[in-house]
Amino acid sequence: MQPITQAIRIRTNRTDEMEHSSPLFLTSSFCFDNAEEMRATFADETDYNIYSRFSNPNVQELVDRVCALEGAEAGYATASGMSAVFASFMALLKQGDHLLSCNAIFGSTHTVITKFLNKYGIEYTYVPAGKEDEWEQHIRPNTRMIYLETPTNPGLDIIDLEKVSALAKKHNLILNVDNCFATPIGQQPIQFGADLVIHSATKWMDGQGRVLGGVVAGRKDLIKEIYLFCRSTGPALSPFNAWVLSKSLETLDVRMERHASNAAQLAQKLEGHPKIAWLRYPFLPSHPQYAIAKKQMKNGGGLFCFELTGGLESGRKFLDALQLLSLTANLGDTRTIASHPASTTHGKLTEAERQEVGITPGLIRISVGLEHVDDILQDILQALDKC
Repeated sequence: MQPITQAIRIRTNRTDEMEHSSPLFLTSSFCFDNAEEMRATFADETDYNIYSRFSNPNVQELVDRVCALEGAEAGYATASGMSAVFASFMALLKQGDHLLSCNAIFGSTHTVITKFLNKYGIEYTYVPAGKEDEWEQHIRPNTRMIYLETPTNPGLDIIDLEKVSALAKKHNLILNVDNCFATPIGQQPIQFGADLVIHSATKWMDGQGRVLGGVVAGRKDLIKEIYLFCRSTGPALSPFNAWVLSKSLETLDVRMERHASNAAQLAQKLEGHPKIAWLRYPFLPSHPQYAIAKKQMKNGGGLFCFELTGGLESGRKFLDALQLLSLTANLGDTRTIASHPASTTHGKLTEAERQEVGITPGLIRISVGLEHVDDILQDILQALDKC
């Protein structure tokens, strides 16, 4: 059975009501028929539900569907994408370990790595996106994990998963990949050797800007450690959010087809515009890692970014001139969103840190929605005229 079919048909066990769509399990705890059954469950001798901080049928349905799409052995869902990232670090790294991370990552992930991991005695080294041949020289005897995003946020650098996977296996390291931008429809990192795959389900998986959620999927032994960490620390995904996200996965394939098609058309039409210094989209031949993107991605995704020739002031004027596009701290919505990373998602980085990963003052990131492509294009063009 194809993964897309599995993601649609996997569901919780049908109740006596014989419902076609999975019901909501809005409960904090679950009952037992007798004391022995309760004892055995707390002793991990059964897989019955105990408490929704540990597990819940709605949450498990979401996890099973994501695992089907990613080709993963197991998974665990959390309250947000960042709680999934943090759990993957804290459950698998210990004092004295070293993390090798791609330097082009989401702003909050950067904060966790640079501000918090050192409090637990975990060291890190940033390595340049797009220069995977240089990464091995930074591996230390205490290196435990390689963490990366591909495509990266917000510059859309593409990292060669096959090459990094070979490096991780050579040194017996965990390869941890944030696959949020590509989604499992566009890319399955496990096929290229990743051990863990992380998603902010808040983004494309939900697709309508309604709820928060995170998922980490991958090797069963690693997921067990993440589960045990989360069970005790409490970043639990609510059953309602899990139910919404699980239903959303049923349309992820058809939505991503439209998102990617719109994004590709817009990128092609806007490339070369006199107000745009450069434009980047993974499936444009002008992208520096175009060949790698074509090798490991099924489509170019729903995002593109560009640099305005006028820098910061032009960026402000462009955003203020938009009439249709939304200005909001999200992406992966049915509605097209424009953002200015230097002053928003990556605003807490220093200017030097932003320059290091290509976040320039005039960089604009567009999360392409499901509107008619001509309407999106018209709004961008009229805003460009005014900046």
